Amino acid sequence: MSETLIEVQNLKQYFPVRDGFKMLQLKAVDDVSFTVNRGETLGLVGESGCGKTTVGRSILRLYEPTDGHVIYDGTEVTKKNIQEMRKHMQMVFQDPYSSLNPRMTVEDIIAEPLVVQKVFSSHKERREKVLELMETVGLNAEHATRYAHEFSGGQRQRIGIARALALNPDFIVCDEPVSALDVSIQAQVINMFEDLQKELGMAYLFIAHDLLVVRHISNRIAVMYLGKIVEIGDADEVYEHPVHPYTQSLLSAVPIPDPRITREKKRIVLEGDVPSPLHMPSGCPFRTRCRYATEQCSAECPSLTDRGSGHMAACWNA
Repeated sequence: MSETLIEVQNLKQYFPVRDGFKMLQLKAVDDVSFTVNRGETLGLVGESGCGKTTVGRSILRLYEPTDGHVIYDGTEVTKKNIQEMRKHMQMVFQDPYSSLNPRMTVEDIIAEPLVVQKVFSSHKERREKVLELMETVGLNAEHATRYAHEFSGGQRQRIGIARALALNPDFIVCDEPVSALDVSIQAQVINMFEDLQKELGMAYLFIAHDLLVVRHISNRIAVMYLGKIVEIGDADEVYEHPVHPYTQSLLSAVPIPDPRITREKKRIVLEGDVPSPLHMPSGCPFRTRCRYATEQCSAECPSLTDRGSGHMAACWNA
């Protein structure tokens, strides 16, 4: 059995956008490749609009990819087999307020994947499975007949997680699952994700912009900028020894609850604005904000190269 569970090869997701009288291609995800191993958590970080969520949705074919391949356990995910693949790959959405149907009870929301995939033989079996899932995520049985609006944000996210677990998937895309929650609830949900992973052996693609949360839960971290992965490696290695200038700037902004360290820490402030994905700069997409940019950076886009121990970075001057 291969150690690799998910392999993403040269994934591209372009959206046609009208600009005046012209139709342009918005390159939300541009030639992204990575792997996720069994039982592993890969953290995907970057600023808003860099394409993190689009990567997760394209892997699950919620968006039909423009180009590239997604391979699950040796089998390519296609339009024809996506219904079967959804038994193995699920998603927890970012907003627990809009991702749950307000007209359905909690029991019906959690049971929906079971109904779609026809994996139960009786109503009694379906209800038993739903109650078991609710217990797994810390919800009470009496919550089954309530509606989503009767719950807090943390409870709603638990309902969404229970729905994602219904088919016993091997891989879950977690799209900023704690960003809409209070800090105290965030810790509970993160701990629940870790406990579920130990118990069920699932792999996660954990999309977030909170670097402390990502370091806590991830085995490896991938950093995105303007639709491209610019650095990927072991979580501690990327955090302690960032190679790409963009990663260095991101990590310099992470607040540390120690006044002495904060005073000694040098903040790397990026100059300029993020370029429009409709009018990308030539060469390296980060060169317009990089203090190390050279003529080579504007002439040619760097590819990910190994800097040792699987730590990859896309930079000519790293």
